[in-house]
Amino acid sequence: MTTPPGPADPTLTAIMSERRRLINLAYRLLGSLAEAEDVVQETYVRWYAMSRREQEAIESPGAWLTTVASRICLDLLRSARTRRERYVGEWIPEPLPERTEWAGEPSADPADRITLDESISMAFLVVLESMTPAERVAFVLHDVFRYPFAEVAEIVGRTPEACRQLASSARRRLRSARTAPAPTARQAGLVGDFKQAWEAKDINALIGLLDPDATAVADGGGVVSARLDPIAGAPQIARTFVDIARTVPGLTISERTVNGRPGLIARQGGVTVAVIAFDVAGERIKHIWAVRNPDKLRAWTT
Repeated sequence: MTTPPGPADPTLTAIMSERRRLINLAYRLLGSLAEAEDVVQETYVRWYAMSRREQEAIESPGAWLTTVASRICLDLLRSARTRRERYVGEWIPEPLPERTEWAGEPSADPADRITLDESISMAFLVVLESMTPAERVAFVLHDVFRYPFAEVAEIVGRTPEACRQLASSARRRLRSARTAPAPTARQAGLVGDFKQAWEAKDINALIGLLDPDATAVADGGGVVSARLDPIAGAPQIARTFVDIARTVPGLTISERTVNGRPGLIARQGGVTVAVIAFDVAGERIKHIWAVRNPDKLRAWTT
């Protein structure tokens, strides 16, 4: 006779329910889903390394998990600066598929939802990369996930006022780099037009869709071929994409959601070889980020 399962451990249920929120937080802090998953795994390892008595002594397991995960991320961000200096070519955050999977926990405040959605856009993540580790952690915890500065201070190891200044500095960086995003329908229209012009190898049409001062950045990580330096200017970008269309056999382009915004994926022989994110300002495409590094395309292989 099969023994019926016992009641679920409420503590275990509460702890495991934090996993999605922790991955959302860690991804925004690190710009890498693979590293975010490693951070969350390490966080749970540390939780289960404690005795039951130590676990029960923790008043808020969710806050404990957040603190540990954030501190691990802070350490990784500090070491990442050295690793990024050795990275071959440009480093672009790992692109994510459908926004609904990664936009964060539901919120009663629509303004919070918008912030969470915006905080996974490629343009947003690229600006985060320019911040110091402490700025990035303080800003994401407070401005994106709404943690009070008193809690942020405990995580970062600074005073609440110092964390307030870090977040303020991060906001200034963001304001100086951001442009007002175009409506989603307009973005989708421009990306769709870009796809058609690229497939048609129409240089003039591509130039017309790009801001004259547009930039395009590719990330091959030294694993696959990619331009090592950013491409500046609409004509240069258009020629590069047309050259790709002419020289890469069997390339198919599809419209997909990339980090919550309209984007493209390129496949060859059924394998995703590039995920392309766009930043649209006004009526033109301002920035293009093309991720080619296969280590960053694992979420796109199934």
